[in-house]
Amino acid sequence: MGKRPAYSNLCKAIEAGKFVITGELEPKKILDLSEILHGAEEMKKTGKIVAANVTDGPQGDAYMCSLVPSYLVQEKVGLEAVWQVTVRDRNRVALFGDIIAGAVLGLKNILTLTGDHTALGDHKKGRPVYDIDSTQFCEMLSIMIDEGTDYEGNKIEGGKIEMNYGCVANPNSNPREPEILKVGRKVEQKVDFIQTQTAFDIDEAKDFLKDLEQFNVPVLLGIFPLKSYGIAWYFDNYIPGVSVPKELLKALKKAEKDNKGNKPAKYAALDKINIEFFEPFIKEIKKSTKAAGIHCMAVEYERLFDPLLKDF
Repeated sequence: MGKRPAYSNLCKAIEAGKFVITGELEPKKILDLSEILHGAEEMKKTGKIVAANVTDGPQGDAYMCSLVPSYLVQEKVGLEAVWQVTVRDRNRVALFGDIIAGAVLGLKNILTLTGDHTALGDHKKGRPVYDIDSTQFCEMLSIMIDEGTDYEGNKIEGGKIEMNYGCVANPNSNPREPEILKVGRKVEQKVDFIQTQTAFDIDEAKDFLKDLEQFNVPVLLGIFPLKSYGIAWYFDNYIPGVSVPKELLKALKKAEKDNKGNKPAKYAALDKINIEFFEPFIKEIKKSTKAAGIHCMAVEYERLFDPLLKDF
């Protein structure tokens, strides 16, 4: 079977050879989506961001499911969504139902995820499902999209699912070989793109991207601008495999201390630190690797997009 068509704007942009930028939105325990939609509007205004991921219960927390905000971001803002879906919370029956519902709503991108274990989240007694793993989910999506049936071969009536889907990869994995093997299994199921988790070390990121070249699948390298010292400290201490550079931690801490009580000055100082770190980082990735773009996880930090992305 040949290469899947580019159904989404994201995949069309990648296919056209553009260096693409995606953003990220995180619906939490909310009934009002105005902040999510505002964040999407700010991304769209930049003219640089082709799509925005909508997260699905990160850190295992009980948050609004990603389907409705993904749809509303597209419908009300006109920014394409990358709909994140985990296998943690749904069996294959529920996954199938969600996917055909998303197709009816016009969603064009899915990012397949295992999902952080519920033991990490705010419902410790919750039991994860894991009926199928993320590789099997990729297989299931390929069957639904390319063959027009469910996972058991039963025909889907009334039209064709026109979606592209991706998987994730961890540039911080150590040892790296098992991670590359995991990605390879998903590539065998015809993933259309790969988004990576957060990278801070440029040399490790470049090495990881080099290792992924063998799969000939577009890769968007993940970066995470840090809007506060507290977030940076949390990442450094609690996100497995992620190490925030010590100099970056010190700079963020000093900026907050020096500008305590002066929010505009503090925000300006924090923004400057992030721009000085990530702008050359992105330029180096664009210049010296085959990455298809950057996945910028500046959640609730949309003010950074314009100054950070002005040259891209």
